[in-house]
Amino acid sequence: MNDRLTIYSGPLSMFGAKVQIAALEKGLHFDLIMVPYDSKRGYDPKHPEVLRINPKRQVPVLTHGDVEIFDSTQIFEYLEDFAPTPALWPRDPVARARARNLEHLSDEVYFPHVIKLMGLQDALTTEPAIVAIEAANRFYADMEKRLDSDWLAGSYSFADIAFYMAALFGERQGAPLTTSTPRLLAWRERMGRRAPVRTVVSAMATWLETAGRPVPVFMQAARRAS
Repeated sequence: MNDRLTIYSGPLSMFGAKVQIAALEKGLHFDLIMVPYDSKRGYDPKHPEVLRINPKRQVPVLTHGDVEIFDSTQIFEYLEDFAPTPALWPRDPVARARARNLEHLSDEVYFPHVIKLMGLQDALTTEPAIVAIEAANRFYADMEKRLDSDWLAGSYSFADIAFYMAALFGERQGAPLTTSTPRLLAWRERMGRRAPVRTVVSAMATWLETAGRPVPVFMQAARRAS
């Protein structure tokens, strides 16, 4: 297949950023189409290719010849099949299952608390926000216990990419990592030193700064290192 990969993402798409990092980690050449985003209007007007391919009307979307897929996890799987080296799922079946579970937990168990906080930015001291922040902190504590090497699933994997991006949004929305999880903080610093991560985080930090939004310190550090 000689057709070039195309990734449709957005400047503040956590799931799109995951896909970008994965493609860069694999050294793939791809066209990146950033769907316009406005702080008040959101993704409006929506990109016609995103509307055509994804019934959920959301980024990320990937096209590659006859392949047209959406959902960051499904795109992960396609990238791994298409470009198996370097591997971003562990080769060992048990470790691979663990990594896939961690990626799922990041998206489906942790990130919903962050989504809830997105609608509570003017009410972070209210009970709904406190409940969401406490749930995020419990998740951090659990991940701290799981982290027994440099990376979440033994070797560097999609699980690290997924949780890094999810926690980045948690930091921005009022549920930051703290000194109560020192291993996670060290892991995040290692993540921020990876060139593909720096590339994506730097672009996001620049967009936030231009839009007059706060940029977390660890994102600023990643941008300076890029």
